[in-house]
Amino acid sequence: MPPPRRPTQRDIAELAGVSITTVSHVVNGTRQVAPETRAAVLDAVARTGYTSDVIARSLVTGGTRTIGVAISLLANPYFATLIQAIEREAADAGYTVLLSDTHDTVDTEQEIVRALRARRVEGLLLTPVPGDGSVLSELETVGIPTVLVDRLSPRSDHDQVGTENIQATSALTQHLAAHGHRRIGLISGAAGLATSDERTLGYRLGLGRAGLPWNPELVVCGFSERRRGAEALGRLLDLPEPATAVVVANDAMMVGVLHEARRRYLRIGTDLAVAGYDDPEWAELVEPPLTTMAQPVAEIGRAAVRLLLDRLRDPNRPPETVRLAPTLRHRQSCGCPPPLT
Repeated sequence: MPPPRRPTQRDIAELAGVSITTVSHVVNGTRQVAPETRAAVLDAVARTGYTSDVIARSLVTGGTRTIGVAISLLANPYFATLIQAIEREAADAGYTVLLSDTHDTVDTEQEIVRALRARRVEGLLLTPVPGDGSVLSELETVGIPTVLVDRLSPRSDHDQVGTENIQATSALTQHLAAHGHRRIGLISGAAGLATSDERTLGYRLGLGRAGLPWNPELVVCGFSERRRGAEALGRLLDLPEPATAVVVANDAMMVGVLHEARRRYLRIGTDLAVAGYDDPEWAELVEPPLTTMAQPVAEIGRAAVRLLLDRLRDPNRPPETVRLAPTLRHRQSCGCPPPLT
């Protein structure tokens, strides 16, 4: 005897007296449907046994137990650590993670968020792409619980979690000044990002605390890219009074900085002091090892999931912003002597 035929959306449509398109909108959540029509579709779903499908079952049970993650692999070199923490925290709570790469472009971000909505994720972890904010507005309109990760907004109506940037970058700047540097440059990240603005503000704060003047010619944007980071260092070194020390605002630009220093036969830590934000695995492997601010990446991932689960349990609670402190890793690229063994 052949196995029974699995119910289809056509079966549901005929039973509910609606079009297949309407059934699709109800199942995938792609458009608002009149309450009485939605009720008829749900009744047909239950009667046909279509609830064996995960998405359809969510209509009856109230959730898919899935969390969407939309993040740029390009912009997050610590991606693997972050995702591992997110998946473990979600799994402990009985949730599955659906992961997508936004490629840090507005169009791809929008496509991915809509695809995750179609999968009826219960909530979303998002590293927002710089742009017009249309995706966030859309998420607010459709009521998808969302937690912003890493790139935070001072005026966001969403829960958000990231690293403290201002005091951390101030500490890096002061550390270089404590070694006697008076021409300290900053290679800043891409414009339009809260992290870039905050780290620039921290740099200015560190200069002030060290008694050094603000000089805009010592701040060059590296656009959060390796090649542009190298170009930014070149501009700082080609000034009539070159920078003698540099704060680099992220890992990607640090790679460019190291290449440009090598091209110019400069000895890091001796001819040029360098300190960076982020702490990649290779920070201890280059010569000399890099002085960095290490973000608590795993804790960021765990905190993001906890915030989202709290939001799912209590949709009406006030939005919460969590700032986690990074750790200063003293090594030798800043001019510090190697530790005693």
